[in-house]
Amino acid sequence: MTANATISPVRSAARFSADDAQAVAANFDLKHLPQAFYDNPYPYFHALRSATPVRPTGPNSYLLTRHADLMAVYKDAKTFSSDKKAEFLPKFGDGLLYQHHTTSLIFNDPPLHTRVRRIIAGALNPRAVADLEPPMVAMVDGLLDRMAAKGQADIIADLAASVPIEVIGNLLAIPHDRRDPLRDWSLAILGALEPQPTPAMLETGEIAVRDFLAYLRELVADRRAKPGNAERDVLTRLIQGEQSGEKLSEIELLQNCIFILNAGHETTTNLIGNGLYNLLEWPEERARLLANPGLIDTAVEEFLRFDSPVQLGNRVTTGPTSIGGVDMPQGTFVTLAIAAANRDPAAFADPDRLDIGRAANRHVAFASGVHVCVGLSIARMEGRVAILRFLQRFPNYRLAGTPVRGNRVRFRGFLTMPVALD
Repeated sequence: MTANATISPVRSAARFSADDAQAVAANFDLKHLPQAFYDNPYPYFHALRSATPVRPTGPNSYLLTRHADLMAVYKDAKTFSSDKKAEFLPKFGDGLLYQHHTTSLIFNDPPLHTRVRRIIAGALNPRAVADLEPPMVAMVDGLLDRMAAKGQADIIADLAASVPIEVIGNLLAIPHDRRDPLRDWSLAILGALEPQPTPAMLETGEIAVRDFLAYLRELVADRRAKPGNAERDVLTRLIQGEQSGEKLSEIELLQNCIFILNAGHETTTNLIGNGLYNLLEWPEERARLLANPGLIDTAVEEFLRFDSPVQLGNRVTTGPTSIGGVDMPQGTFVTLAIAAANRDPAAFADPDRLDIGRAANRHVAFASGVHVCVGLSIARMEGRVAILRFLQRFPNYRLAGTPVRGNRVRFRGFLTMPVALD
């Protein structure tokens, strides 16, 4: 593929035929998926939702694909627990990966979840978030200047992955010359969350947590010695805790700093990359957004729904319950197909159509209930600024090579996306 070659994206088929859908649903195995699923999971989710919306995936294990069922789970955090200790110990062993994923905000229940979330949410206050936007706009414009000088770009490396690293780096006041390893550490740690991680993935994830913790210990020690303004410096606020005096333990502090980076990096990178790719697949919507940039807020919500950056979530039942008409004993493992719920025709009219002006968009890309994403306002701001400014600067961008997807089940995004910009 030459540097100036162009490729037109092909809009992927959204559904299997009725006969094929039955066969696909009957043979679906989340731990052994065909390449076609990684390329386009949505026909598989439609098939599952039609045939077996509460799909057994193993002993005391189910996959949910209906929007209403996911909302019922999100609303009942007491029955559907986010605590992953029992699940992750045999998966990770008693090491640093296990410590990280069982200490981070997302994989805990109240009261621990409530305490940690309150401190993090207090640190991510409106003033701290508002302070991020002006330097982010300047940073994005600088990235676009460098792309323009080359006449081509990789949307992922040159924009989508750079934005969250810089924003979260600014949020935690990480020195610019120390940000290079952050993305690789994040990808390694999150890669271990796949349904069937390889030994190599687990080893890489373990090393990433080890190196990240060493890095953060130095950063935290420096901030303890030289505190910033707690109203604007998130790391200082996390160290100092709440005004009531409640603080994070050292391990909670370090592991949730990693969580803030991982959650913000993965969601935003995929939001920007998937959004700009889908505008290529839906040129009428690209023209619509160019003509009416005021639609960017609803466009970001639609990108989140249509091609969800995080595709799967998990819960475990704390007692006997029923979901979607299926009885489940205590200890049942429940996988939440976020991407399937976001294409559910019972919740969204014409769900396989990208509609950047879609109203009443009740997507669950950020989950819901007590576990709704604590950094969603930051992710929305990043997506809004990066996507619109790129589109307005390069309205005729097009593929200049074959995009490479990450080939992961839990997270959907690209590793590379080469584009021409003239």
